[in-house]
Amino acid sequence: MKLENKVVLVSGASSGIRNEIAKLLAKEGASVVVVAKRKENLENLVNQIEMNGGKALAVEGDFDPEEKMQNAFKAALNEFGKLDIVISTAGIADIIAPVADIGEGVWEVDLKVDLTGAI
Repeated sequence: MKLENKVVLVSGASSGIRNEIAKLLAKEGASVVVVAKRKENLENLVNQIEMNGGKALAVEGDFDPEEKMQNAFKAALNEFGKLDIVISTAGIADIIAPVADIGEGVWEVDLKVDLTGAI
């Protein structure tokens, strides 16, 4: 196991390739903290990881992305005592339209999640 004794945080892990990344990391021995707003998907992911002998913890919520990541860091430290790797892949693509058509509020949320969230 290449990642034994490592703790990895994967943001946006409730679906798609990020979900598969979390499973692969757990398969390689990492304890995985998964972060997203879709609670049901995260619970399913944690169950899958644990059923395959891995360790996982879900952090979910619709609150501010910065606050969510801070909560995830704290959860990783509380549960596993450390955090070795962060894979910041959260993003939203709910509205696919020309920039001029999406409106200022959507633009600000998109920037906050896709760009600022990574920081």
